[in-house]
Amino acid sequence: MTIASTARIASLSLALLATAGCAFSSTTTNPSTTIVVATHSSWAMDKAVMAQFEKESGYTVKIRPQGDAGELTNKLVLTKDAPIADVAYGVDNTFASRAIDAGVFAKAADPDALDGALTLIDLGDVCVNIDDTWFAKKKIAPPRTFADLTKPRYKDLLVTPGADTSSTGMAFMLGTVAKYGEGWPTYWKKLKANGVKVVAGWEDAYTVDFTAGGGNGTRPIVVSYASSPPFTVPEGGSKPTTSALLDTCFRQTEYAGVLAGAANPKGGAAFVKFMTRKAFQAALPENMYVFPADATVPLPTEWAKWAPLPAKPLSLPLDDISANRDSWLKTWRDIVTS
Repeated sequence: MTIASTARIASLSLALLATAGCAFSSTTTNPSTTIVVATHSSWAMDKAVMAQFEKESGYTVKIRPQGDAGELTNKLVLTKDAPIADVAYGVDNTFASRAIDAGVFAKAADPDALDGALTLIDLGDVCVNIDDTWFAKKKIAPPRTFADLTKPRYKDLLVTPGADTSSTGMAFMLGTVAKYGEGWPTYWKKLKANGVKVVAGWEDAYTVDFTAGGGNGTRPIVVSYASSPPFTVPEGGSKPTTSALLDTCFRQTEYAGVLAGAANPKGGAAFVKFMTRKAFQAALPENMYVFPADATVPLPTEWAKWAPLPAKPLSLPLDDISANRDSWLKTWRDIVTS
């Protein structure tokens, strides 16, 4: 769930444009019976669920990961005149306006579709997570709020994905914008002075630097998700070793839509509709670690107990994100690289 850096986008653009015309045809021998789905690299849907759709519909689904959420969006924009797929899944609310403004998506049949183009599939909350075991062993009171992260006692303890290289990092940055308004750059200067470590993506932050991530990390505070703690319940244990700080959460939503100019728009629309059905929605938490958009779908027991959605997550209007994303990123980059 990450976005590509400006430099990486530039290096990819020529190659993408050069290969766009052949990428689709080379992977679909029969477009009328094949549905190509461009997705972010976190796609991990249950094979039985996918087989159910293929059996019922008669279509064959080809999943084509395109990197993180932002990289996916950038590729869709660069190749909009020669679509690389029939459907795209994983464009989130931090980048949806860019894809829509570029005309990437066809009009959706879903009357509730975002800007008439994108169907909501799932949601999640990007929150600061802490290693409760680490803090208990060190006998240090853990942080609880954004403001706490700037205090001297937490110096050199926080790691976050970059806002320019990760949609998780972008969501964290947007959360600080929502929290502090025009004062958000000052907050980031305080984080920088307090030793925040910025890495490329969520996987680097969580599995390498985070003390509870399974590696040899040295930082007990990480930017991750409200849904992360259930996955840290040790074998034979009864509760997670980590927790999410629910006062730091920014709501992230993910969408799917049929691409304008798709070779198989009918099949694409059928697959998007299937993604809203209970079989697909119920499989989302344990396979892709996100909450289903359908609130009537029961959550896994561990999620219901250890991964509550915050009552009032931070958010920003899509128009504000669209209008200010580039300038906010420039300001953020200037701060963290100074």
